[in-house]
Amino acid sequence: MTGPDAPAPGLLRPLLPSPVQEVRDDRFTRRGVRLLLKRDDLIHPDLIGNKWRKLVPNLTEAAGRPVLTFGGAYSNHLRATAAAGRLLGLTTVGVVRGQELSGRPLNPSLARCAADGMRLHFVDRSTYRRKTDPETLAAVLRAAGAEDAYVVPEGGSNSLAVHGCRALGEELHGRAAVVALACGTGGTLAGLAAGLTPVQRVLGFPVLRGGFLTADIRALQEQAFGGPRGEWRLDDRFHFGGYARTSPDLDAFAADFETRHGLPVERLYVAKMLFGLLALAQEGAFARGTAVAAVITGRPFPERAGDGPHTTDRTSVDSPEGPSGHAP
Repeated sequence: MTGPDAPAPGLLRPLLPSPVQEVRDDRFTRRGVRLLLKRDDLIHPDLIGNKWRKLVPNLTEAAGRPVLTFGGAYSNHLRATAAAGRLLGLTTVGVVRGQELSGRPLNPSLARCAADGMRLHFVDRSTYRRKTDPETLAAVLRAAGAEDAYVVPEGGSNSLAVHGCRALGEELHGRAAVVALACGTGGTLAGLAAGLTPVQRVLGFPVLRGGFLTADIRALQEQAFGGPRGEWRLDDRFHFGGYARTSPDLDAFAADFETRHGLPVERLYVAKMLFGLLALAQEGAFARGTAVAAVITGRPFPERAGDGPHTTDRTSVDSPEGPSGHAP
């Protein structure tokens, strides 16, 4: 469906700009650091945080066509795309990494996708790694019965998404010298950095191990803007073993932060970013008087105890791959 009869993403009624909340945390204040929370988790109940900013430009471009995208077994991006399909009446197809999962009961994350109307198509890991190859992608589309679909990459990161995330930086003008966020595929950081002023900088905390994200962010900015934009750097020390991995120390930190500030802390991205920020503050990385804005890109997904990716022994079966096909 195209033209005036196509569903309008604007009907989703987001809360924009998202609020900025200053919190008093003595672990930061004793170092002279002001901690602000950019509450992108409040943008929309189903399309949370950077998922809204990245998906909506792509949904607009899809113009009512079926939307096909990619993700792992616990992908936040797949859930957001499925929710958007339900809300807008769009057909959605999720290509899930791991052919062996097709014969198993759906985990809570994939079950949510299915309940929202997403048709799940499982592929083997070798095919998934080659998903950006034109011949492989065409074969996947045929196998999924979605040859007419609009394709959104894993994590939603493409040039449209990067442009959509630029507004996040613009909403933070004059609010903080440093803006911090967790990074998966790098699209949010690529746009955020472009939207900030020259006196602001971005600090990214990759949740995947491997060290490939710098090149991927540069490539995304090249695609979106024709070259680098903004001042940013990555700190690779706080992935806790990779995507979907946590530790008792991280869980304890997140639970304590929740108690202190009444904020539900999502473990796979947000907790790692907040943990890294505190470590840097304790290392003296920020001059006294610095205001740091932490972007809260999501909130915990409800799961049965021990059944989701927050467990400490979760294997790489749930790990995403970067847009260039890198495995963690």
